[in-house]
Amino acid sequence: MEIFLDSADSKEITKWLGEGIVDGLTTNPSIMFKDGVYDLEDGARKLCRLLGERPVSVEVTSNEHAEMLRQARGFARWAPNIVVKIPVVNEQGVSCLSVVNALSREGIRVNVTAILSFNQAMLATKAGATYVSIFAGRLADEGSDPAVVIRRTRDWLDAWHYTAKIIVGSIRAVMDIQCAALAGAHIITIPPAFIAKMVDHKYTRETVKQFNQDAAKAVAQIATARAAVAGTA
Repeated sequence: MEIFLDSADSKEITKWLGEGIVDGLTTNPSIMFKDGVYDLEDGARKLCRLLGERPVSVEVTSNEHAEMLRQARGFARWAPNIVVKIPVVNEQGVSCLSVVNALSREGIRVNVTAILSFNQAMLATKAGATYVSIFAGRLADEGSDPAVVIRRTRDWLDAWHYTAKIIVGSIRAVMDIQCAALAGAHIITIPPAFIAKMVDHKYTRETVKQFNQDAAKAVAQIATARAAVAGTA
């Protein structure tokens, strides 16, 4: 399983890249604005350089297919690791699969977003999606079990040998990450604050503290024993 960061904060991204756990990045204009990025192209280019060859998802901002295509083609020219985020439907519920299909045929990688059902994931895959993004938190908000949708989608992808990967997003709690991983997600895109919670544990800190205290006592005892031996030599 891979971990993407759901962020545009270069300091946080650099920090977790240094920990060796980041496989890619997802963004959108809201995330960029929140993290202090006010120029979409300049910000995306910088993030792509920071991530190296790892994929960076950038989102279109239109309901119109022609404009989606125009934006997507422009984004793809910014860096070789750009992935374009296209919603499975627009605000009016009109399918955007033709956009996905056109871009995939042009060799542009597409992350189909706002997926809330197995049917949507299946159709997005058929249209040529590189990634299908299942929004776990929003599924749970509506009373559905995200793990069921993730597991069914993964089983179907494996059974038919599709190469599309499941990204699970809309993470609301650390438990969402665990559930998505166990359900078979290929990738989970995680806000950095949750990764900090994942790696930490109160009792781990207390255990390490006890180890260090015990080690300090042992070192002191060894020093005393050596001194005693030296004194009798």
